[in-house]
Amino acid sequence: MATLTVWKFSDADAAERATQTLASLQSQGLISVQDEAVVTWPEGRKKPKTIQEHNMVGTGALGGGFWGLLFGLIFFVPLIGAAVGAAIGALSGSMIDVGISDDFISQVRQEVTPGTSALFVLSSNAVEDRVADAFKDFAGAKLIYTNLSKDEEANLREAFFESTPA
Repeated sequence: MATLTVWKFSDADAAERATQTLASLQSQGLISVQDEAVVTWPEGRKKPKTIQEHNMVGTGALGGGFWGLLFGLIFFVPLIGAAVGAAIGALSGSMIDVGISDDFISQVRQEVTPGTSALFVLSSNAVEDRVADAFKDFAGAKLIYTNLSKDEEANLREAFFESTPA
């Protein structure tokens, strides 16, 4: 089963640097990355920059269309009238079918702000403790979303010295 995980970083360039760590972990067989994308939002910019990573073997599992739609819903789509609102509602309804809820979109929108970055990873077969250890060097790394089970998520948060949500 694939896991979607979103990590927020406290500076605009950290998520891009984290992809190198992720690639190293994958080459060591400690995680299998199906797809990944990065959002960087430098201070002073109106909108973030989004990048679908293409450093994996073959084509990404989700493709640019998925990431484009997701990031469009999170960062770029202003509410302009009822017709656009209805279209956005239909699009976000289709995201629920793949496990992306309005709560997820809202949470990421609140967390990823100017001066921060985020790494979106679709993965499987992660050796959680080794992956967590590799990311401890990234100051300000925060898990903001995962579709892991509650126990798995608690273990991952504990590895990063974060408290679990109430």
